[in-house]
Amino acid sequence: MQRKIIITGDGSHSIEMEGTNDIYHSRHGAIRESLHVFINSGLKSILDEYETLHIFEMGFGTGLNALLTFIEAEKNSQKIFYETIELFPLEKELSFLLNYCEELQPQNLKKIFDTMHTCEWGKQIELSASFYFKKNHSNLTDHLFSSSFNLIYYDAFAPNTQPELWTKEIFLKLFNALTVNGVLVTYCSKGEVRRNMQAAGFAVEKLPGPKGKREILRAVKMDRTGIAPD
Repeated sequence: MQRKIIITGDGSHSIEMEGTNDIYHSRHGAIRESLHVFINSGLKSILDEYETLHIFEMGFGTGLNALLTFIEAEKNSQKIFYETIELFPLEKELSFLLNYCEELQPQNLKKIFDTMHTCEWGKQIELSASFYFKKNHSNLTDHLFSSSFNLIYYDAFAPNTQPELWTKEIFLKLFNALTVNGVLVTYCSKGEVRRNMQAAGFAVEKLPGPKGKREILRAVKMDRTGIAPD
């Protein structure tokens, strides 16, 4: 599996799988997309609701979503426990070349970002007083959740590449891993994906997408009264 770095529309890097159309982030802008989908539509929508926030990310990939979340945790002095899984880790040589820290500019980010990529699998580490990080080398279909989460970043490859990760059964597993009123956000807005989320019990809404994408999905685990949070 050959992977190479490409430059996206906002100047930030992404990873392309050579010989395929698969790419880790939007060609229109990697940082722009992650900020829009996962930070602004996910994290910031619930940030004020929790003293301590537990986040699960499907698909660590380049580490961009984790890095952006770390920045928000530091900015808001928000304690976050961040857990992610990745079955096909990026080669360290590639991860060291990614330009996210230069694009995002804070001087202390490079050490944090490199530690995310090089730290031991399956072990929680403290990256700051606000941010605790754990990555698991596993497949979502077999992964056993050991805790519950308030927010899920769902960043698997698209359904045409990994159809097994967009089924009703997978979304039911994620539904059960969320706390009541927990939120799942994803860049994918396909009708079949939305219907599978709804069949698993989620209340699903379409939100405007980032540049180059019309819509994204935000799914909420309803409370016992059947009412989703505002």
